[in-house]
Amino acid sequence: MESIAKQKIIEDLLPQKFGKAGKIWVGALLFICAIGFFAYYRQLSKGLVVTGMRDYASWGIYISNFVFFVAISLVGSLITAVLRLSDVHWSTPLTRIAEIIAVSAITFASIIIIVDMGRPDRFYNLFLHGRLQSPIVWDVIVITTYFFVSLLLLYFPMLPDLAILMKFKEKTGAGLNKIYSFLGAFWKNTPVQIHISEKAINLLSVTIIPVAFAIHTVTSWLFATTYRPGWDSTNFGAYFISGAFLVGAGGVVVAMFVFRKAYHLEKYITDSHFDKMGKVLVLLALLYLYFNVNEFLVPAFKMKKPEEEHLLGLFTGEFATVFWFAITTAMIIPILILLFKKGRKPLPAFVAGCLVVIGSWFKRYLIVTPTLLHPFLPMQDVPASYRHYFPSWEEWAIAIGSLAGALLIITLFARIFPIIPIQETITETEQHENENA
Repeated sequence: MESIAKQKIIEDLLPQKFGKAGKIWVGALLFICAIGFFAYYRQLSKGLVVTGMRDYASWGIYISNFVFFVAISLVGSLITAVLRLSDVHWSTPLTRIAEIIAVSAITFASIIIIVDMGRPDRFYNLFLHGRLQSPIVWDVIVITTYFFVSLLLLYFPMLPDLAILMKFKEKTGAGLNKIYSFLGAFWKNTPVQIHISEKAINLLSVTIIPVAFAIHTVTSWLFATTYRPGWDSTNFGAYFISGAFLVGAGGVVVAMFVFRKAYHLEKYITDSHFDKMGKVLVLLALLYLYFNVNEFLVPAFKMKKPEEEHLLGLFTGEFATVFWFAITTAMIIPILILLFKKGRKPLPAFVAGCLVVIGSWFKRYLIVTPTLLHPFLPMQDVPASYRHYFPSWEEWAIAIGSLAGALLIITLFARIFPIIPIQETITETEQHENENA
């Protein structure tokens, strides 16, 4: 019976070929990426003048996208490291989903920074002439470290699965089998290899937690180490980390629902998983809401003149619609949905996750843009375009193209590799059967 159950798990979790819907999805993502490439070609050939950025709003949705990607990448450390080290077994079907989201997000966080540069050909100067006193250099260091640690945390637990995939060449195909052989031919599933792999995974899980906290703290310092109203805050590190946990968990809930439907994984990603992740989302949304209240209440109480202009712009002024939309969709509505057991069923949890992700992107936009449009010295004798910022079509195309690129990586990964760990699922199923015997 055990071999039959094992065989069934393997058949259920083997990578599947794209159906018609999958091919349309991939084609749509490639098309969006192509438009983004064309827009970037225009930006390279004509310069940043094609964007809506000017002397005051020198950062726009590129940096908003960067902060968003860095934030959602934290989910790798939350699901893979924190829950693994806590010996929480229910998260096993979600670990690989979380890690591929983390790797794809941090990849495009790095790419979008280069896109934001007016002269990307001078990027090498950061390594030749970078100053350790600069938070930008700190960010480069922690992003690079986090990327490689996340990649290893994705790769090491996948080694036993690669050995399984190589045994099913007739189902996976010769082309994919070459990839599996290249990545995992050395894996023989010996006790020594298993011991070394487990030690390495535990070490990486311990390592990635401070690195993940560092990447979001250092990213917040890019803003908080200035005197600008809206950024001049000692709360920014915790504010960024709590928001990153929230959007990362929301992204996992969305991915859980999509993969569950697309690959018929109802036996492995169950209603119980949505219930537990819904509770996690409520906790994280309440935590982030607390830091939002703290972030705005203190300067509102002091009401210094520069802070007054910034806060009024958010609460009742030019950015009020986006501000209240972000607060409502990222925190208020998801909390109201997920507080109740019926709201933690797959479909409502998916809706709540989508709202969290969408609202969180606009929240990052609000972190970047309003502050830049409220400088210390009044804007005088400048063109009207300098007083406001709205992204050009090139910026929208590149930003949306980067989001499509991250989704494309996740989609192609799910086509090539098992999105749920096969060997870990088999092991946990056997342990559960032995306990019930």
